[in-house]
Amino acid sequence: MSIPLLTDQVLLAIIIAGVVVLGAVAGLVAARRRRSELPAATTPTIEPAEPTVGEDAEQPRDTPTRTLEDTELPAEPVAPTVEKPESAQGRLVRLRARLARSQGSLGKGLLALLSRDKLDEETWEDIETTLITADVGVGPTQELVDKLRTRMRVEGVGAAQARDVLREELITLVDPSMDRSLAVTRKEAQPAVVLVVGVNGTGKTTTVGRLARVLVAEDKHVVLGAADTFRAAAADQLQTWGERVGARTVRGPEGGDPASIAFDAVKQGIAEEADVVLVDTAGRLHTKTGLMDELGKVKRVIEKSAEVDEVLLVIDATTGQNGLTQARVFAEVINVTGLVLTKLDGTAKGGIVIAVQRELGVPVKLVGLGEGADDLAPFDPEQFVDALLD
Repeated sequence: MSIPLLTDQVLLAIIIAGVVVLGAVAGLVAARRRRSELPAATTPTIEPAEPTVGEDAEQPRDTPTRTLEDTELPAEPVAPTVEKPESAQGRLVRLRARLARSQGSLGKGLLALLSRDKLDEETWEDIETTLITADVGVGPTQELVDKLRTRMRVEGVGAAQARDVLREELITLVDPSMDRSLAVTRKEAQPAVVLVVGVNGTGKTTTVGRLARVLVAEDKHVVLGAADTFRAAAADQLQTWGERVGARTVRGPEGGDPASIAFDAVKQGIAEEADVVLVDTAGRLHTKTGLMDELGKVKRVIEKSAEVDEVLLVIDATTGQNGLTQARVFAEVINVTGLVLTKLDGTAKGGIVIAVQRELGVPVKLVGLGEGADDLAPFDPEQFVDALLD
């Protein structure tokens, strides 16, 4: 039998297959060798986890325990210090001293003119100019000058008596017959209600806070109503005033309905059996009809539960004749019962007291004379005139 010869192609295929087999075997041997050279694997040590909230945790036996005496308790809240406001008598003493410093130029100027050896027409014209410059007003000025001329001529008043005559006529002009008492007496089942109004920047909120101090000094129970919801931090300011004398402040959200807050304040005053409820209102320009009408609404809403006993109009004494215009418009919208003149110590134009009373027929009941907490005092005509002439 004959053996067939292998062709060149078959021989070549056999050689290639052998080379592939040898390469695979060599790769297996190398892999085993690398694995044998690697270090043995180690199992990581797992530390026990700290107990979390809600898990049981064993207290170490050597931990010292605290006694009740060693434990620090939270401090009790400190109550705000309630101040004792100054009495009305002390305020009146400072009123005269401060008025004498700020208004003395008016009295000195008038006395210097009246003490001249000869009171001719030029002198009387100077007296008129001095009074009008001090915001006394044209009508009251002419009335005062006419009376002074008559008395100086008929009674033969000399320089020594000029001061006494001027004092008498000025007191008459300020009108001591006006009732300047505040209606702040509780009535049977409801407190007295005081509404404080005025234009922007006259110091209404400060006046309400100071008035609260005046009333607390008289041992009255006061509730404050923060119905100024338009000015930022007005309610905070009023609440601070109240906390200083122990008076509660009823307030609402910024931009809320002022009539609703005023109503709530009166309800709170009734519930607490308070003597007085003081309601602070937002400042409003006397030319803004809508805001002025809102003021009337506040008063009407309050009167659904209690009578409004006082409407105090706050006027900046430094505004002079412009203050008269403001007062006139407010009086037309709401029944103003009394006037509060602020910043009276910052001007030598104290004649506004006479002018505004004549314009409205309403008495000045309170005057503000500085920046202090107790710088609000009852207005006294004789004290005022004496301060002008001292």
